[in-house]
Amino acid sequence: MDSPARAKLLAQPPMMHDLAAHAMQHLILAGTALGAALLLGAPMGAICARSGLLRGPLLAAAGIGRTIPSLAVLALMLPLLGVGVPPAIVALALLAIPPILVNVDLGIRAVPAAALDAATGLGMTARQRFARVVAPLALPVALSGVRTAATETIASATLATFIGAGGLGDDIVRGLQTGNDPLLFAAAATVAMLALAVEAGLGTLVSAMEARR
Repeated sequence: MDSPARAKLLAQPPMMHDLAAHAMQHLILAGTALGAALLLGAPMGAICARSGLLRGPLLAAAGIGRTIPSLAVLALMLPLLGVGVPPAIVALALLAIPPILVNVDLGIRAVPAAALDAATGLGMTARQRFARVVAPLALPVALSGVRTAATETIASATLATFIGAGGLGDDIVRGLQTGNDPLLFAAAATVAMLALAVEAGLGTLVSAMEARR
C-alpha cells in the first residue's frame, strides 16, 4: 500500500461499529462453545471421580487435548463439518472440555471423607449427598476449571475467522492485511479485555465461594 493511501486509511476511525458487532459475535461464539463444553465436561469429570477404570483414559485424553494447538483443532473440523460457525463451536468446545473435566474430577475427589460420612450418618441418599455435600464443596475447584476454559475459549475464538466463523478475528486479520494499525490494536485490545473481564469475574466468584466454606 502506498503512503498516501495508507495515511488516508489510518486517518479513518477503526470501524468501531463493526468492532462492537464483532465483539458481540465473538462472545456468542465463545459462550456457546463454553456452554457445550460444560454440558460434556462436567459429567465426564464426575465419571472420572467415581470410576477408577475410566479415570485414566479420560484424563489421558484430556491431557492430549490440551497439547493440540487451537488452529490444528479448527483445521480438523474442516473436512468433517465444513466452514462457518458450527465447526468453530465444536472445535472451541473440544478445547474447553479438558480443564473443566480435570477440575471437576479434582474437586469431587477433594471432598473430605468425614463430610461424606457425616452425610451418610444423617441418612442422606447418594443423590442427596452429591447435591448437598459433594457439589457445594467441589464447586470452587470446578469453577477454576471453567475460568481457565473461558479465557482460553475467548482467546482461541479469534482463530475462528480462518474457517469463516467471524468474531474479532476478522478485524485482526483485516487490520494486518490492510495495514490498519488502529483497527488491529483495537480488536486485539478488545479480545484481551473480554478475556480479562471474564477471568476477573469468575475469579471473584471463586474467591467468594471459598470464603464462605
